[in-house]
Parts: sequence; C-alpha cells; structure tokens
Amino acid sequence: MKKLFLSTICLMMCFAAFSQTEEEMKAWEAYMTPSETHKWLATLDGEWDADITMWMDPSQPPIKSKGTTTNKMIMDGRYQHSEHIGEFNGMPFQGQNLVAYDNAKKKFISTWIDTMGTGVMILEGTYDDKTKTMKLSGTMVDPVSGSDLNVKEVVTYTSEDSHKFEMFIVMGDTEMKSMEIIYNRRK
Repeated sequence: MKKLFLSTICLMMCFAAFSQTEEEMKAWEAYMTPSETHKWLATLDGEWDADITMWMDPSQPPIKSKGTTTNKMIMDGRYQHSEHIGEFNGMPFQGQNLVAYDNAKKKFISTWIDTMGTGVMILEGTYDDKTKTMKLSGTMVDPVSGSDLNVKEVVTYTSEDSHKFEMFIVMGDTEMKSMEIIYNRRK
C-alpha cells in the first residue's frame, strides 16, 4: 500500500513537471535557486553577542540584558535560521527566527517565535544597500487584547562584525521604540 502511494505521488510529480512549459520551468528554477541576496544573508551566519535594551513603558527606565544569537543558513542556502538565548526580567528566554528572501516577490519574509508567547510574528520588507538597512513590517499579537499589533523592525549593518536591531510598535502615525539590540560577532 505504501509503495503504491509513493509510486502514485512520483507519477503525479513527473506528469506535472512534463506538463509545464519551458518558460514555467525557468521561472520555477529561478524561484528555487539561492540568489546574491541569499549569499549576502549568509554573511550574517555565526555566533553573535547581544546587548539588549527594552522599553516596556517609555516613561520608565529601559530593561537591559545580554544574550547570544546563532545564525545558520539552511536548506542549501535558501533560508537563515536563528537561535536566540538570553533572559528577560530574570527569566530564561529563547527565540527562533526564520528569514527568507523570496526571489519572486523580491522581499524578505521573517517569522519569529519565542518563549514569551504562543503566537508567530510575521514580517516582510526590503534591504537598501545604500543605507545598509533592512526594514520589515508586519504584525504580532497583543496578549492583553488578543488583537494584532503593527510592528516594524529596522536592522542597520555597521560592519561585517556588528549590526543594530530596532523594534517599534506602530500605532497609526506613532512609532514607539520597544527594543534595541547591538550585535557583535563573537571572536
């Protein structure tokens, strides 16, 4: 039964592949092939030390902590997986990020999960080579109301061994900076 199922799937895939035009095949090949942008993303692979500043209330002093991040390209250079370890307010913290560069959309797509929630933050945006800045926007859940919050992330690359991450909560025309992380490559 299992062999019959696998044979049927294989036959369907072969039929689909042969039924595509040459133009469609080229589009799929371009879509699945890591690009120069993926190679640039891979330059961020490695171990990073993180100096973290968080603003829970803009009228109060920020909360400071330290952490580490490990970035690694996966699936033959198509995606970057990041593992974040640290603490927040004396509690252990772990987060994971998956960054893709979608060759068809010409945009970065980022998903974030961590131990401070059960939802997924999803963002997308672009990188400006002139300013060395990646700007992503999207949504995350507000656990108090259960509704979506608009968020923006700005990552500024200062050198091959350091970059700055900033996160903002966006309410209409107002942006409140909620986090800043200074990353330095671990030597």
